[in-house]
Amino acid sequence: QVQLVESGGGLVQAGGSLRLSCAASGRTFSDYAVGWFRQAPGKEREFVVGINWGSGYTYYEDSVKGRFTVARDNAKNTVYLQMNSLKPEDTAVYYCAARPAGRGVTRESALYNYWGQGTQVTVSS
Repeated sequence: QVQLVESGGGLVQAGGSLRLSCAASGRTFSDYAVGWFRQAPGKEREFVVGINWGSGYTYYEDSVKGRFTVARDNAKNTVYLQMNSLKPEDTAVYYCAARPAGRGVTRESALYNYWGQGTQVTVSS
């Protein structure tokens, strides 16, 4: 079992940047595929980006391509989400999630086994 803890959220102006972190404990991230999701008030949770730790394969939702970058740090057992050119519509609680690496990255939130507590990102206009 793996425990996930997100950090790095906050309030930023439109056009600004934030870097979110998702730190794993209990198991190494190399055994998992990791997804970042977000949920805005009154909306369903949506997929943002996924990374398969072992292969480095990444998959971005169209709305964040070119603005967000996911990366992993083996030594720190941490996945990062660098968010640039933020827009007010990026405002949401951001979650990281993990599923066994052999099953690969998926956009379906129900298929992830482990979730962090979330971190709030607010982008002001």
